[in-house]
Amino acid sequence: MSGFIFKTPEELQTLLGGRIRGIRLNRNLDQRTTAEKAGISEKALRNLETGRGSTVETLMRVLKALEYLQGIDMLAPEISVNPLDLLRQSKAPQRVRRNIKLRKIVYGD
Repeated sequence: MSGFIFKTPEELQTLLGGRIRGIRLNRNLDQRTTAEKAGISEKALRNLETGRGSTVETLMRVLKALEYLQGIDMLAPEISVNPLDLLRQSKAPQRVRRNIKLRKIVYGD
């Protein structure tokens, strides 16, 4: 995964397209059936699978047609804790010191 940072956007598109093709083949679907189910043309699906450019809508339609919507969560996971909110919060409460005079009166120390 860390090797992705060194890839060009074109290389990443090709990699993503290949993985989508692998999901389709794993489900034993041909391009025609998948394209029809997704409501796109076969050419649009071929372009997506070969990394030759596509739209986000085409990607979402294909993921839905392949019943692989968890791919969206993997691609852009929902953030549960916002680090900026943590920074904006006030400082953590500090330990309260005991009142020494009060302790002497109450406990006779």
